[in-house]
Amino acid sequence: MKYDVTIGIPVYRSEAYIRRALESALNQTYPSIEFLLIDDAGGDGAIAIIQEMQQTHQRGADIRIISHDSNWGVSASRNQMIEEAKGEYLYFMDSDDRIAAHTISLLMQNCRQYEAEVVFGSYEKIEISGELIVCQYPSLQLLGKDKLAEFAYRKYGGIQASACNYLVKTSLLRENHLRFIDTNYWEDLAFTFDLVTYISRAVLLPDITYTYMCREDSLSHYQQRKAISKEEVMQGIKAINYLKDTSSLLYDKEYYPNRCYNIVMSDFYIVCTILKQRNCIQPSFTNREIKALMNHPATWKQISTFRQSRLKNQCLYLIGRLPSSLCVAAVWSLGKLKKLV
Repeated sequence: MKYDVTIGIPVYRSEAYIRRALESALNQTYPSIEFLLIDDAGGDGAIAIIQEMQQTHQRGADIRIISHDSNWGVSASRNQMIEEAKGEYLYFMDSDDRIAAHTISLLMQNCRQYEAEVVFGSYEKIEISGELIVCQYPSLQLLGKDKLAEFAYRKYGGIQASACNYLVKTSLLRENHLRFIDTNYWEDLAFTFDLVTYISRAVLLPDITYTYMCREDSLSHYQQRKAISKEEVMQGIKAINYLKDTSSLLYDKEYYPNRCYNIVMSDFYIVCTILKQRNCIQPSFTNREIKALMNHPATWKQISTFRQSRLKNQCLYLIGRLPSSLCVAAVWSLGKLKKLV
């Protein structure tokens, strides 16, 4: 059976959240949806809840479960969704979040109207404290080669880091061999950073279609924890290093300077987190290791030819070239100004 849309949800130790998340997906007003859940061997009661909903919900026949014998990780689970999806379009969703009832209808309407390869909805985030943060895009149709990439890289955080809350053409992912890299943190940032470079027709919507629910045990909430594994931090660094290694392929693109700036700013934020939580990270990072994180993907000669973001890239390049102790001191000072450390 073919569907217009596949909603893909990786399931791992989400017994406390999966019912609410899956209900929000099943309550979509759009009719032609496959609900593809990847059981990543969490060992809790999440799959029993899904199986119950498979039997009792009116859309239960459209729920498909693929089970792993062992934990593959979120990247492998999402890559399996790309391979297995029966939908013309694919929508990634996390098992602890929820989506508005009109989400898929709204995104599909814009896919059809503009023959879009990807449509982004805006989103809200509920912090652990209960604070509500709204991240809203302007209403934009970016119809032309590199238009989405130029928009995404125009400033740091110009596009969402998460792989959730956009509808993307499944065939585009398969034909271009777009996959998540093997890491458990910032894998979606690396994926989305790459994805935008392949898109020629995109739509951004101001409508709030997704609610992120922040949790204390989330990898993204270092500030809430007393002990942090160095290997865990290295997972995020792995994603950024991947983007550095692949950026040279885009040197002739007009957006390349801004992509470089975004990548090194991601390193800057990681370093600020390391400095802020230095007493909690075990084993600790040396100054030499921190300096290595600030390496720029471009050469000084290349940066000197940039038309965009030249001065910002030069500043970041020079910080990365300072002696270790001075490099750390420079990042610390800038982090203080930005209230990051």
